[in-house]
Amino acid sequence: MARRFRGSETFKVDAKGRVSIPASFRRVIEAGDPDWQTGSRPNILIVYGGPERKYLEVFTMEAVYEIDDQIDAMQRGTTERAEIEELMYAQSHQTDIDGDGRLVLPQKLREKIGLKGEAYFASAGTSFKIWDPETYADEQAAIAAARAETRPEGYDPLIHLPPKGAGA
Repeated sequence: MARRFRGSETFKVDAKGRVSIPASFRRVIEAGDPDWQTGSRPNILIVYGGPERKYLEVFTMEAVYEIDDQIDAMQRGTTERAEIEELMYAQSHQTDIDGDGRLVLPQKLREKIGLKGEAYFASAGTSFKIWDPETYADEQAAIAAARAETRPEGYDPLIHLPPKGAGA
């Protein structure tokens, strides 16, 4: 079963904040919820915190548990741990995917990212991001312009992957 999110799609958001999840994303969400069984609703975590975030980041429960373990391994009382705890615990919303493969986005989350009639889903491997399509296009154009100034023509980002067999 798929363990990584791949691809991107745009879906309509209805007046109640319901939006369909891409079918391939649903398979990853199901595989990433250890409590999920056929016929039940898989759970996810939506992280919305931070004023700099212009998107909602969605994690499978398996990914959330891995992050929880990483937080637990951090030194208590550090500003770094407090910052991550604030983001992952206080500025997040746990929910599920309904039987029709839809996610209900609460009004405050839609307002935070300026989501109106459509949502753009962009894969990020172990998570995916939900953007307002126009904001996403603007951000990608800015990134492309910045890269064009510093990258040689024909640049391929895959050159940064470690050699096969090299440890992480």
